[in-house]
Amino acid sequence: MKEAAPSTLDAKIAALAARDLPLAVSILREAIRIPADFVDQPAGQGGDPRCGTSNHEGPRIEYLRRTLLEIGAVSDPADVGFDAFGNLEWRLEDPGDGVPRAEKKVIYLDGHCDTVKPLREVWHAKTGGLDPFLGLVDPAKLDRAYLRRELGYLPPDDEWRHLVFGRGSADQLGGVVSQIVASRILVELMSEGALRGVVVRGYATVAEEDNDGGGPLYITRKLLPGAPPEMIPDVVILTDSSGDSKKGALGIYRGQRGRMQIEVEVTGRSCHGSMPWEGLNPLEHGGAILAEAARKYDRREGFADHPFLGHGTRTASWAALETPSDCAVPDRFTFRFDRRLTVGETPEQAVKDVEALESVRAARAAGLAVAVGVPTYEEPTWRGYVPGNPQIYMSWVTPEEHPAIQAAVAAYRAVVTPHVAEKDEQGGSLRREPRVDRWVFSTDGVGFPVPASDTSIAVPERKRWVVSGAFRHPAMLGFGAGLEQNTHKIGECLDTRELQHAIAFIARFPSMVAER
Repeated sequence: MKEAAPSTLDAKIAALAARDLPLAVSILREAIRIPADFVDQPAGQGGDPRCGTSNHEGPRIEYLRRTLLEIGAVSDPADVGFDAFGNLEWRLEDPGDGVPRAEKKVIYLDGHCDTVKPLREVWHAKTGGLDPFLGLVDPAKLDRAYLRRELGYLPPDDEWRHLVFGRGSADQLGGVVSQIVASRILVELMSEGALRGVVVRGYATVAEEDNDGGGPLYITRKLLPGAPPEMIPDVVILTDSSGDSKKGALGIYRGQRGRMQIEVEVTGRSCHGSMPWEGLNPLEHGGAILAEAARKYDRREGFADHPFLGHGTRTASWAALETPSDCAVPDRFTFRFDRRLTVGETPEQAVKDVEALESVRAARAAGLAVAVGVPTYEEPTWRGYVPGNPQIYMSWVTPEEHPAIQAAVAAYRAVVTPHVAEKDEQGGSLRREPRVDRWVFSTDGVGFPVPASDTSIAVPERKRWVVSGAFRHPAMLGFGAGLEQNTHKIGECLDTRELQHAIAFIARFPSMVAER
């Protein structure tokens, strides 16, 4: 089989990505819309008010499975299915490429298909003309000034025809759609070398918003131990939004900080509010803990900094109060810190730092019980799987000189750069030259690091996994349509011009890796 010249493959991939953009937009709009069929229906009639959010992805992910088959994004229906966790998985391979399967490069495509809460009434009230499921419903009432204040970057008004609005458009249904449509192109160009020497494994994961990296955690902890080389990834492409409102769209991201939840439970003694001396007030002592923790973060006491990933952070993110009434001293106050971990920080020390707060000691001295620890994620997935993992998600960095990052830069220059006009480079728009950077937020990437001491996964040396401190992970990089600053926002949107180039990049990357 004659190998196509790289320039020929580049041109064909770019052309097919342009051809399939209307298809991709159609799939994206439907993936965003689907929860509208369920959120207002009674449970007895198949309704689900949380449809589309973590652990409630069923209708959407079933649609994505059907779409993979209907558009020819796999060669055989048997190559698509769900794992026990609930992740949608599919496989692409050229069986006639003459390369032994055990010697092929294994490329994972990873994106999550759950979203944060839609907040439908808030969308209506604040935007005037947008619905989180239906997108633009009333152009005449659309509050463009609000959207420009709320979102990190929007193109000029005369380019808004390129925008798809809706919950999950940027975070990160656009990424999952780009994987699916790129898979269709890879199958179509199989005879021209697009899949030569590689196995591509696609994943649309679930429950990421609630349990960062939960889908990959299942893969690395349950499926990869004892697995053959053709299952072990050489490279993972994370398709979460990798654009920045000032630096430009479609960055190639090679790292992110880790994340953990630290839960503090303050238990006191309830009594009537008119005689507080009879009780021990957990809300007041808990408030003191929160205030001291905030002051210490403001002064960066106990937080490491890293020249690439940035400094560790800690912020109060959730609280629950148990009290008989609003005229009583409460029984218990429980709250959580969202702790972002940079390189050099450990979960153990982060917990100790909270334990060491003066306000914690003062609460205990006053007779209250204060428990500090890491919660376990126990919510069952849409398939009924209970993860049971501590809510600790590790940071990762892929060195810039790693062949995977160099292949990503080359793929960008091959299928994106020639199709971006220099005059378009402003704010969060497309850039001609690839931008290698890092995420501020979390992605599924936190689920791939495994303890370096864990030998249950047999990783051949040629796969060049990255060792970072006490952990190791496959080379990872991010590339996805959407801007970080627009995710989780009211009025969230995606520029479809980015979607086209994300599809082209994903379709070109596997052969670029194989060539190297």
